[in-house]
Amino acid sequence: MSNFLWEKSYPKGVSWDITIEDKPVYALLDEAVRKWSGNYAIDFMGKRYTYAELDALVNRAAKGFRALGVKEGVHVGLYLPNTPHYMVCFFGILKAGGTVVNYSPLDAERELRHKIEDSHTDFIVTLDLEVLYPKIAGMLNQTRLKKIIVGCLKEVLPFPKNFLYPLLKSKEIAKVPNNAQNMTFHDLINNDGKIEASPVPDPGERVAVLQYTGGTTGLPKGAMLTHRNLIAACQQYRAMQQGDEAVLIDGQEKILAVLPLFHIYALSVIMTFGIAGGYEIILHPKFELEAVMKDLNKKKPTVFPGVPTMYMAIASHPKIKEYDLSSLKFCASGGAPLPFEVQEQFQRVTGCRLLEGWGMTETSPSGTSTPMTDKRVAGAAGVPLPGIEIRIFGVDDKSKIMPTGEIGEIGIKGPNVMKGYWNKPEATAESFVDGFFLSGDTGYLDEDGYMHIVDRTKDMITSGGFNVYPRLIEEAIFEHPAVAEVTVVGIPDDYRGEAAKAFVKLSPGAKEFSLEELRTFLKDKLGKHELPSALEFRAELPKTLVGKLSKKELVEEERQKYEARKKAETGA
Repeated sequence: MSNFLWEKSYPKGVSWDITIEDKPVYALLDEAVRKWSGNYAIDFMGKRYTYAELDALVNRAAKGFRALGVKEGVHVGLYLPNTPHYMVCFFGILKAGGTVVNYSPLDAERELRHKIEDSHTDFIVTLDLEVLYPKIAGMLNQTRLKKIIVGCLKEVLPFPKNFLYPLLKSKEIAKVPNNAQNMTFHDLINNDGKIEASPVPDPGERVAVLQYTGGTTGLPKGAMLTHRNLIAACQQYRAMQQGDEAVLIDGQEKILAVLPLFHIYALSVIMTFGIAGGYEIILHPKFELEAVMKDLNKKKPTVFPGVPTMYMAIASHPKIKEYDLSSLKFCASGGAPLPFEVQEQFQRVTGCRLLEGWGMTETSPSGTSTPMTDKRVAGAAGVPLPGIEIRIFGVDDKSKIMPTGEIGEIGIKGPNVMKGYWNKPEATAESFVDGFFLSGDTGYLDEDGYMHIVDRTKDMITSGGFNVYPRLIEEAIFEHPAVAEVTVVGIPDDYRGEAAKAFVKLSPGAKEFSLEELRTFLKDKLGKHELPSALEFRAELPKTLVGKLSKKELVEEERQKYEARKKAETGA
C-alpha cells in the first residue's frame, strides 16, 4: 500500500494504487466499439460519426497502411489540423503496427526537414491545403520521405451554409500531382477493412508515438511514448474522475476539442481519454471564439480542456451572459501556467470549475491535476495523479531530496513517463535520477500534497500553450548579416502568457531594422508561434564572468517594466 502526502487530498473513493492494463492503444477504440457502437464518437462541424463508423474507417486505413508496407519499425507522420483524418489515421497506423510521428502545422521547413530525417519518417499524411501540402511536398526528394497521403475536407464534411471555417476557397486548395509519390486518402481507405491488428506483446517497449519536444535542454528531441505510457496516462486521468461520486459517466459525456490533437496534451486529455470513456468528441479545426461559444451553447459539451488564453477570451466575451454554459461539468487548463486572475474571472462569469494541471511531453503528459473537491488552493497545479510519484530534488545537488514546502527541481516517476529520447541515450540518461524524470521546472509540495510551480530552470518560453525555445530563435536571427550577438527571452504577455523578445547587438557599421523586417527574414526559418513579438537593440548585451551571454538581467528588466505598466494602468 502507498502512503503519499497527496493521497489525503484525493476525492473520496480515488486510490493512488491503480493497475495499468497491458494493452495496445488501439484497444481503447476496440473496447469502445464493443460497448457503444451506436454512440457518436466525432462531431466535426455538424458531420457526425458513430463509434462503429469510426472503427470501420480506422480498419480500412490500417489495411491501406499495411499495403504500403507500414509495420513494426515503420514511422508515419501526421501533418494535420483537427479533422477526422487525424483520428482515423492515428489509430490506423497503430493497428497496422507502425509508429505515429506528430508534426505541427506550425513547423517551419527547417523543422520539418530535421524531424523527417531524425525520426526516420517514410510516409506523411496531410491535407490538400496551400498552408500544408506545399511544405511537405518540398520534402520529397530532399529527405528520406517516400510518399505523401493527401486528404481533403470535402470527403469528411458536407459544408453548411453558416460554415465558420472558409478553408475551401479555390485559391486555398493546393494542386497535388498525380504520381507515385502522392496518394489520396480515398485510395488509402479504398478496401474492405478486413485486417488483423498488429499484436503488441510488450506495450511497455513498443513505441506508439514519437512526440518532438525541446525536452529540458538543447534542440528538439523525439520523446518515445510507448503504448503502455499512453494507456497509463489515459487510465490515470480516468482514475481521478472515478471515485465514489463519479464526475464523468462513461458513454454519456461530450468533450470539446479545440486543442490541436498533434500536441500531446490534446492527444491524451481529449482523444484517448474521450475514446476510452465512449465520449462524443466535438472537433474544431482550431480555436475560434465565436465558433466555440456557439457550440458551448448549442451542443452542450460537458468537458472542455484548453489553455489559459482560451479561457481568458471566453470570460472576456462581451455577450458571455447570453450563452448557456451550464452543461459544463468542469474545464481543464494545461499547456501553460494558469494565472490566478484568469481562473477566478472564468469561474465567476461561467459558474464552471476551471482545474489546473501540470505535465510534460515526456510524461504523456499526465502529472498533476486539481481534484474535484471543495478544497481550493490558489496558485497550485493540483496533486499527483494516481500511479504517479513526485519528488523535489535539490537544484544544484540531485542527491538531496527537499522537504515539504521547500523549493527544488520537480522529478516525476510513473508508468506514464517516456521510454527515453529517440536515438539519444546520453540525453536520456542525463534526464533521469533514481528513476525520476527531471522536469526542468522548480516548485514545491505543500503539506496537502499540492504542487506549486515556482519557476523554470531552463529558458523555455510558453506562449499560448506552445513551447518556444529561445536557442532556436537565436540561431535563426544570428543568420541575419547585421547581427553580431542576440539573446532571446520570454517577456510577460497579457494574452499569450509569454512572448519572445529579441535583444540584438549589431555588427560594426550595420543599420537597425524593424521588427517586421526581422519577422519577414525569419518567416522560412521559424514557425509562426516562434517569431519574436518584440525587438530591442543594445550596444552591449549582458554577459557572465566567463563571457557567456546572460539572460537573467534582461528578464528582470522586462518583469519590472511590465509591473510598472500594470501599476500605471490600474492606478495602484
